[in-house]
Amino acid sequence: MEVIAGELLSMVYREPFRAQRIHSKGELRNALCKGNCHMTPRMEELFLLYREKPDYFYLEAPINGVMCLDEEDHLIGLYRIKRPRRIAEKANRKIANWIFQVVQNKARRMAEDRATAFGIPLQMLVTPAEEMVREFMNAETAISRSFMEGTIEFSKEDLTIFDVGGMKIVGDDETLTILENKLSGNSDYPIIAREEYHGKYEARSLILEITWDPETVCRRYRDTRSWEKYLDRGISQAVLAQGLEPLLEGAENRISIELILTNYPDLVESELGNSIHEERILAQRDNKIYKGYIPTNVEFLLEYLFAVGFSPKTQIDTLPIKLWGRYLPDTLISEIRRLYDLPENDLFY
Repeated sequence: MEVIAGELLSMVYREPFRAQRIHSKGELRNALCKGNCHMTPRMEELFLLYREKPDYFYLEAPINGVMCLDEEDHLIGLYRIKRPRRIAEKANRKIANWIFQVVQNKARRMAEDRATAFGIPLQMLVTPAEEMVREFMNAETAISRSFMEGTIEFSKEDLTIFDVGGMKIVGDDETLTILENKLSGNSDYPIIAREEYHGKYEARSLILEITWDPETVCRRYRDTRSWEKYLDRGISQAVLAQGLEPLLEGAENRISIELILTNYPDLVESELGNSIHEERILAQRDNKIYKGYIPTNVEFLLEYLFAVGFSPKTQIDTLPIKLWGRYLPDTLISEIRRLYDLPENDLFY
């Protein structure tokens, strides 16, 4: 991501940038307040509100990111890797939409069978609301059974998440147009998808497919002794020091990342205003088309598996979350605590 950021920013900015690691949204929002363009009345209003009520702006929200700052410490870019929780949520939404279509199709076929049994066309079939709910639940149960039996077939294309790694480049409209035009004719960074956001949140999104160099990654891992960061994850230093090569054998040589092109006023609005990022996340959680237990289990299971990877445990006896079961968030929290050998807060012994 650092290499990609350098190459993309160099297309429109002559001076090199300084990379600053950040761990919370408060660090990003403090940097935004330094500005990097002519201040609009709306920006002044938001900066004043931020300074008066900083705790209103999710300062402690975690982010696994790096800010790109120019010589005057103005923000010109940002890149990050999504945290496991956000990846799990993305997977939830992806599979929820996919399963919703599958269940709907199955429920429709059930209705068609009933219409055929009555000898009437489907459009003439009058189905009571409770019957429609029952058919939907029966279809969901059938999908659950296919998970248990291992007969479910997923659509890889429908479930692919492109923006596990993401980047924002900040500039005026002319600068952003120049960058997009350069990318459109650049075979090293083919654009495989475009999307524009309008309304409260304004930005352009490009999905780029990028070639990466495993040798460079492995060399950087050795040169920086990166294994020392991972000694608390259950793998010995001797194994970690052997390098990443065994893990990267057979890996794809291309990755997809999301590039957001945004001007500074829109970025300020997205971090401090009506389209504040955390509010959009909460809205996404509340506005899912299908809120059945299967997609929720997908989210819980993925978050648990990521937790296994980060924890000292290197082996688990069984998966505590099954796609066809039913669980509360408390179950997930309890299972993750066990991975770290944290005591349960029992009141009775």
